[in-house]
Amino acid sequence: MIGWALGLLVLFVALSLPVAAALGLMGFVLSEKFAFFPMTGALGELAWNSSNDFILIAAPMFIMMGELMHRSGLSERLFSALTPWFARVPGRLMHTNIAASAIFAATSGSSVATAATIGTVAIPNMDKGGYSRPLFLGSIAAGGTLGILIPPSINMIIFAVLTDTSVADLYAAGFIPGFMLAALFSLMVFVLVLWKPALGGPPQETADLWRQRRERLKHLVPPLGLFMVVVGSIYAGIATPTEAAALGLVATCLLVAANGQMNARVLLRAFEGTVRTTCMVMLIIIAAFFLNFVMVSIGLVKAITDMVLSLGWTPLAMLLAIIVFYLVLGCFMETLSMMIATTPVVVPVIKALGYDPVWWGIVFVILMEAALITPPVGLNLYVVQAVRRNGPFSDLCLGALPFVAMMIIMIGMLIAFPQLALWLPTVVNPKAGPT
Repeated sequence: MIGWALGLLVLFVALSLPVAAALGLMGFVLSEKFAFFPMTGALGELAWNSSNDFILIAAPMFIMMGELMHRSGLSERLFSALTPWFARVPGRLMHTNIAASAIFAATSGSSVATAATIGTVAIPNMDKGGYSRPLFLGSIAAGGTLGILIPPSINMIIFAVLTDTSVADLYAAGFIPGFMLAALFSLMVFVLVLWKPALGGPPQETADLWRQRRERLKHLVPPLGLFMVVVGSIYAGIATPTEAAALGLVATCLLVAANGQMNARVLLRAFEGTVRTTCMVMLIIIAAFFLNFVMVSIGLVKAITDMVLSLGWTPLAMLLAIIVFYLVLGCFMETLSMMIATTPVVVPVIKALGYDPVWWGIVFVILMEAALITPPVGLNLYVVQAVRRNGPFSDLCLGALPFVAMMIIMIGMLIAFPQLALWLPTVVNPKAGPT
């Protein structure tokens, strides 16, 4: 049974079937082969139950927030406000890329939206500043991955639905690792440029920086305000994550209108992008819920858990094996499909090994971040390449490698010091703790 499931997964990935179709077909074949009764009759009820979960309503609203920020020019103002603060730091705009990505991530919840938005603003300055193209492009692609780690995060919402975990706890757990990872990215750029100054380009005029910083400081207020509206309302007990997403969307619309960018063209493009992304996500979720129902019903999840535990490995050795598995799988599988296809199988194993599911959620999100910038299926690499429009794709692949190394270091720190992820959830929610 396990061999069948693994063989089907490899076959459908090799055939490059759409993710939703691959998951649905896999569920159908396993049902027909191993189930005692036809399970396809439950598909309609599963589709309804999986798509009417209240928490999932937050996903399209966060997507819409990112679309509006991208289409209305608010992201350009954010980038210009941060630029003077890093003008004298070795690596200059590469630090701005990472910082802008971290702040934009705190409003969009999407890695792809973050990479596309920051890339559109930053790439025109790459050659003018004399930067190393691989490292500069890598800082954009890697910075974009912060969109799924720093709250709010669409992927965390889906993980919470799949594992029956608290979204608020996951958001709290993502704060410290998220900003620590951004700091590691910047530290790595700083060290590389100190070691080889040519990577950061020639020195540039940095006169009158404090005037520029003061004048542009106002452009940092909108994204930080949105962050406080969304995340602050959750931890103040004012709103649920879904209600916070609605508040954030209303606040974004007001900001766009206040900047004179609320017009039919911006709205239509934002609506189109939101609908396209939401439909893709929901179709995958429906197919995944059907597959999960089949796997649980035929005993596949229990069989895999029992097989893993019977190996007799220590929990740490098993954890490291799972992490290596995901690092390899992420090279060939898109992150959302990787999460939805494997979470129902892996999380029971993680729990059986004695690890906290909230902690694992953060480690897993970092593994998905690595998958976003590892070829040949690193989605953020293709997004940045599309924004760049010309030049060898190998630049991006090479530039992303140091940032993948920083992600692995961050995972190692979380294994050594689990409280990096688990401390804040217990502060904001005293009832939260190891489960």
